[in-house]
Amino acid sequence: MKYIKILSCAFVILMSVSCFKDLNTVPLDEDVVTAAVVFDDPNSYLQVLAKLYAGLAVSGQQGPAGQADIEGIDEGFGQYLRGYWYHQELTTDEALIGWNDQTIGDYHDQDWTSADGFTFAHYSRIFYQIALANEYLRETTDEKLSSRGVDAGLKADIQGFRAEARFLRALSYTHALDLFRNVPFVTEEDIVGSFFPDQIKGADLFAFIESELKDIETKIAPVRTNPYGRADQGAVWMLMAKLYLNAEVYTGTGKYTECLEYCKKILNAGYELEPEYEYLFLADNHLSKGIIFPITYDGIHTRTWGGTTFIVSAGIGGSMNPEDSGVSGGWGGVRTTKEFVQKFPDADKVLVSPNEGKTKSYPKVYVPGSFNDFDASDTDNSLASVASDNVFEGYKYFPEAGTQFVFTTIPSLALKFGDNEGDGILEQNGADIIAGEAGLYYFNVNMNDKTYRLERRDFGILGDATSAGWDGDDINMEWDEELGGLKATLTLNAGEFKFRANDDFAVNLGDDLGDGILTQDGGNIIIEKGGNYEIILFIDKPDYTYQINFLDFDRRKLFYTEGQSLEINDISLFTDGYAINKFKNINRDGSRGSDAAHPDTDFIMFRLADVYLMAAESILRGASGGSMDEALQYVNAVRTRAFQGESANISLDELTLDFLIDERARELYWECHRRTDLIRFGKFSDTDYTWAWKGGVKEGKAVESFRDIFPIPSSDISGNPSLTQNPGY
Repeated sequence: MKYIKILSCAFVILMSVSCFKDLNTVPLDEDVVTAAVVFDDPNSYLQVLAKLYAGLAVSGQQGPAGQADIEGIDEGFGQYLRGYWYHQELTTDEALIGWNDQTIGDYHDQDWTSADGFTFAHYSRIFYQIALANEYLRETTDEKLSSRGVDAGLKADIQGFRAEARFLRALSYTHALDLFRNVPFVTEEDIVGSFFPDQIKGADLFAFIESELKDIETKIAPVRTNPYGRADQGAVWMLMAKLYLNAEVYTGTGKYTECLEYCKKILNAGYELEPEYEYLFLADNHLSKGIIFPITYDGIHTRTWGGTTFIVSAGIGGSMNPEDSGVSGGWGGVRTTKEFVQKFPDADKVLVSPNEGKTKSYPKVYVPGSFNDFDASDTDNSLASVASDNVFEGYKYFPEAGTQFVFTTIPSLALKFGDNEGDGILEQNGADIIAGEAGLYYFNVNMNDKTYRLERRDFGILGDATSAGWDGDDINMEWDEELGGLKATLTLNAGEFKFRANDDFAVNLGDDLGDGILTQDGGNIIIEKGGNYEIILFIDKPDYTYQINFLDFDRRKLFYTEGQSLEINDISLFTDGYAINKFKNINRDGSRGSDAAHPDTDFIMFRLADVYLMAAESILRGASGGSMDEALQYVNAVRTRAFQGESANISLDELTLDFLIDERARELYWECHRRTDLIRFGKFSDTDYTWAWKGGVKEGKAVESFRDIFPIPSSDISGNPSLTQNPGY
């Protein structure tokens, strides 16, 4: 069971919408109890902590909407994760949105202003979280705990809770630093009441966050010991590493050695990469390995119109079937740009698809037998006459020795043919024919002279595309019952191959036209590049066909392209731009999440693959304590998981900062990293790197460097004389 649930009754705080006078606060309604009453219950210390976590996931006290935490904007728009996602993704090459809600299009256009309502909402949400944490810390001092008669055991637990609250405050202050840089600053040390918070400079806020995280590092639960959904040392180390990775942007001074130090703490803490990339974004992703800190969701208990409800539903439109993503409908909003799509290799999984040819139109005879309870109505269990000359052929796989069968010319046992003498001559209503050992059999049935031929055959693959070459041994194929064909998984070189039976060219199948249809003595099948392949041979009846799957493809390439154009001519059309089908409300066993409108899918804010890439980047940027060989190992660990093998691993010569920024995009897209990454790599503003509709033009254009940070909302500037607007706004 996921740990975090919505708090039904605890102290809640409504902030001033104009100047965050920390706390010029009141309960949201007259029925909500105050902090003094709430903390009379010893259980409330953990419950109120849950409210701090829930503030990242939901938008108010009544999901999915109702009793909103902040006012002045649609409750779904104002949810923390949704607002953060808007700022980190819609402003980049990874996402754009087709809606015309207020100023939402300004994010991708990169022409937002200080009056932007979405920016105001997220700014408000960040400082609402900070205010909640501050109040929690005020209410859990030793003095107050003693005055309430809290026992020693609970006091010890509360010290850990306080460390978690400070972590959550540091997380929100880090978001404020990254997005707004110079912000109002309030802690639990400030007196509750009406006052104008002072503005803190980015470098000073960096120092505060750094000192907070260092102080709680040994006070919070040890790494990987807190219940799922709550922060522990691993989360602290990750936030510290993130802070140091971006220190040069925030303060002008790089701290890559420190970043590497904290990355290594995580890498040595026993986390493992989740073997299946897609599992990280499913409804039961809480089962995945490598999670350091998630925002948790439950379709029944944690409902919102933001969070992963937004991420899943807004990305569904066009010809996409919402049920394939485990939801009842799509919102038709978010897609991606051509520039992002092109960061993935072109290789597709299916290189050759099966081709039925004229199979359905050929005359048939049917082969009911003991393997299907002599069901003659099973018309797919048949042989075909390619020349329509009453001579039928095909293959059947019998899993057991001594399989019995007959032939029928209609899908009924009323007209069946067997073999009374076992001499290959058919008689109407004759005895059941009995095959020998288990395996694949070739059938040839001549209804002109009522004869048949049955041969046991084993197929293999031969050619210079295989390691054995044309003169070597065939690579054997095995029957796959689920696929209904013969399969081989193998490593091939660039070259050619054919299928043949019983290690003899007397029966060999090739593809003359390259259309997926196999014929006797057909042309060699071409493999254009070496790698790992899965080859499937479908030969139950003509036309015989095959499938070639390239296994060295990037499993992170989760695009939906059917009916979607790569080019974006009209942002408002969902079908302009590829859709991304990464986050789903589907469990790994294929079942749907608990609710069709609100996913169970957690949003993983921090995970192990990011740590590998951060460590590698720190080394490339000159960190002490690591080598280039280590950096290469870290990157290739991520790529090995992505490609399910080492075929796409890179060399030291290929490991550059340009490669890393693209690799981070491939691994972490739509996970709220991209804007920060692009800024750190100098590719967000005032740069030659552009993408579709950046700057409001189709081909994209550079924007001014002041866009690296957002403006302080104009309403807060006008309401707090202590604040100075960020440059450019």
